[in-house]
Amino acid sequence: MRYHFFLLFILFSVFGFSQKSKVDFKAIEKSLKKTDSPYNYEKLIFKYKGYPKSLDSIESQYLYYGRNFRNDKITTSDDGFKNLAEAFKQNSFEECIKQGKALYDKDPTNLDILLILLRAYDSKKDGNNFMHHLTQFRSLADGIKSSGDGKSEKTAYLVNSVGDEYILLNILNIGKDYTRGSKPSKDGMYDIWEKDGNKIYIKVLYLELTN
Repeated sequence: MRYHFFLLFILFSVFGFSQKSKVDFKAIEKSLKKTDSPYNYEKLIFKYKGYPKSLDSIESQYLYYGRNFRNDKITTSDDGFKNLAEAFKQNSFEECIKQGKALYDKDPTNLDILLILLRAYDSKKDGNNFMHHLTQFRSLADGIKSSGDGKSEKTAYLVNSVGDEYILLNILNIGKDYTRGSKPSKDGMYDIWEKDGNKIYIKVLYLELTN
């Protein structure tokens, strides 16, 4: 399903380079739950929904990687998302908007949901909603891009899922002419994408909630 979104990435291919910063997952998990933290989830999500242009790369990182420490996120295997994907497949964009908005309210930083909403709003020529969600998408993508430079295992780009990895690959203009190798780690899987001796390292995270 997610591979059908490639037509959108003309809009996303020219992203500025973000300042790289090490992702501290323990700090993210702790801060998102603390009401007095500037990175508290409710504070960040309010900013993200209302004025996403104001998010800096650290705030975007906390929102994106903080998904790993929430138990209310929607996955592509959930019935709600499957219904949304079917509506998208049928080009039922009114239904996509109806279902997508409901899922977005539950899981507003879900990249798959954002992409479907973008395509639906684009089809309906709804420029305001399209640009608002595009800004949100770009903020989250900048959070991913600021996690590393992809030149080594130590500086690999970090993504929450394989689906997000393919979204990043398209942002980076990495296509089918690259070969992929994989290497397991204790909290994820490294994918190494190679072409003509050049390698891009992406780590798919397998993080768990702590009590």
